[in-house]
Amino acid sequence: MKSLKIILFMLFAASLQISACTTAVISGKGTVDGRPLLYKHRDTGSLQNKLMIFTDGKYKYIGIVNSNDKAGKEVWSGYNSAGFAIMNSASYNLNDVEAGKEEREGILIKKALQQCATLGDFEKLLATLPKPLYVNANFGVIDAQGGAAYYETGDYSFRKFDANDPSVAPMGYIVRTNFSFSGDRERDKGLSRYQAAEPLFYNASLSGSLSYRFLLQDVSRHLTHGLTGTNLYDLMPQDTVKPVFAAFRDYIPRYSTASVMVVQGVKEKEPVSSTTMWTILGSPLTTMAIPVWLNDDNIYPSVLFADETGNAKICNWSLELKKRLFPITRGEGNDYINVSALIARNGRGILQQILLKEDWILSASEEFLNRKRSKGFDASELKSFYERIDDMVKDTYTKGF
Repeated sequence: MKSLKIILFMLFAASLQISACTTAVISGKGTVDGRPLLYKHRDTGSLQNKLMIFTDGKYKYIGIVNSNDKAGKEVWSGYNSAGFAIMNSASYNLNDVEAGKEEREGILIKKALQQCATLGDFEKLLATLPKPLYVNANFGVIDAQGGAAYYETGDYSFRKFDANDPSVAPMGYIVRTNFSFSGDRERDKGLSRYQAAEPLFYNASLSGSLSYRFLLQDVSRHLTHGLTGTNLYDLMPQDTVKPVFAAFRDYIPRYSTASVMVVQGVKEKEPVSSTTMWTILGSPLTTMAIPVWLNDDNIYPSVLFADETGNAKICNWSLELKKRLFPITRGEGNDYINVSALIARNGRGILQQILLKEDWILSASEEFLNRKRSKGFDASELKSFYERIDDMVKDTYTKGF
């Protein structure tokens, strides 16, 4: 009977594999600049994502929300004005099959952003919420005091994995996909993505290059399969004219990737206001990262927030461009990518052009952020900075492609 339950659970989990994420927590001890990092590469059936600002709790907060969730009842990653940041990856090996629905992760994340400032606050929240929690997840958390940890959380209990503990994270980082190390390892999911990500983090740690750029550009745009070793760059054609298709399933970037978030925390004595949320809405293969800072003047890049359609403009543009990468709309077309549209030896592939634009954004953002870390953000300068980004993004999609 027990084996039958496990089989049924595995079938159920397989049906949810579209809700798969690649995530990481990195202690400030392991990063290039001493600031902790929180990373979520989100895979979901809800491909339209947007940012929302909330003032309905103890702390103001910002987070990634499904665009059809107009009220923002569920948040899937974000940070608050106390410098507390949280995200999750679905886990498929913590709860028994009879434990019930695992669907309240977004609600729990929202609640944590509303009221938590530290890892300790989050632990108290998990301990005191009514059980069962109806979650089956690895929650990654960082705070402004240097805390960085995972909480492998099921319906009735959780286990902490501290990225500051050398016995747990000797290199200062922890990676999670869709299984928990404290769960039933016979039911692991997301193994090929874990196999792809773990060596990337290990090598970056050895070379002293664990940074937000590494997460955005080297991990979320990683084109080598963790299990087969297939590297799409080996299939790169001479030009972008003739289609060259390759199987594209369970890479870190997937057809179902809807957004990427990297929260870069603060070092000791730095203002919490310099906490940065580097945000990709849409496919990381067809869109670029933009920084967001919570601020009292409510000045933000407009392309990341819902417009009159209810969707974020950059997400709309990204998904439209993504059709060139996945032009086969029948059958299993989503599992096959047009490599010649993605990358080309003449540098005209979609991803190559996107990364050129993103490099400009990241360099300009670093310069802006370094000037402001000690003095805070001037409203007029922030407004001008975001207007430049909005204009560049709009021109990229309406003229560049």
